[in-house]
Amino acid sequence: MSELEAEGILFLDDGLKGSVTYRNFHRPGKYSGWEKGGVTGAVALTKLRLLALSGPSPVINVPLTDKRLRSIHFSVEKDDRFCAIFDAALFHPDWSGTVEYRFRTDQAHQLFELVLEHIP
Repeated sequence: MSELEAEGILFLDDGLKGSVTYRNFHRPGKYSGWEKGGVTGAVALTKLRLLALSGPSPVINVPLTDKRLRSIHFSVEKDDRFCAIFDAALFHPDWSGTVEYRFRTDQAHQLFELVLEHIP
């Protein structure tokens, strides 16, 4: 938390319920045509990066200056779900398929607007 505070927190919401969906997903030792699971995590946007956690593990941890951030499709679903959808190879060169994270938050629209505002 102190690291995020030092970066200048623009948005933080934790204890979020959500899901991860894998489509045509392959990584060493695992393949799934379609798989969905529940997650509990957090989303933070600082002046330096976007961070999304599933449990204690970062699933998105991208500096705002990183070009990969522009390859993530961000959206809001059902007014309370912040979505981040991306090609699995974006962060792991030996993975393929699509990964979709959805986090339920009453502040989904606010987070979406902030993310769009801070992606160069």
